[in-house]
Amino acid sequence: MNILIVEDEALLALELQSELEEAGHHVTGHAMSMGEAVALAEARRPDFAFVDIHLRDGPTGIEVGRILARDNIPFVFVTGNLKRIPEDFAGAIEKPYSQNGLHNALAYISALLRHADWRVHHDPGRAPPGLVPAPACIRA
Repeated sequence: MNILIVEDEALLALELQSELEEAGHHVTGHAMSMGEAVALAEARRPDFAFVDIHLRDGPTGIEVGRILARDNIPFVFVTGNLKRIPEDFAGAIEKPYSQNGLHNALAYISALLRHADWRVHHDPGRAPPGLVPAPACIRA
């Protein structure tokens, strides 16, 4: 899978890239701001993205997520503050994440993306450890 990383902390981005590449994925780019993220997404059309909520230019990760969703690029947020996940998104991987949690989430995401309409197959109640459903899903 070709993956875009949107993360303003370089060390965390490199750690995530290493984990993804060890799992056999290709990282298409690393963005630290909303402008960089949008440009990379348009130029490289990743299969999936990991998006931090707070980027170099402020809490713009949510807007990046909306743009990715509009362009049909699946993603999850990677954040230390789960309360900031908007109601209308699939969920997040909580920082600091464990290697096992990341691998569980990646396996689940990869399985979902094999379906033509992956959103229909997403069941927040069946999300693996490491992938936290969005608040609306938690309360349901």
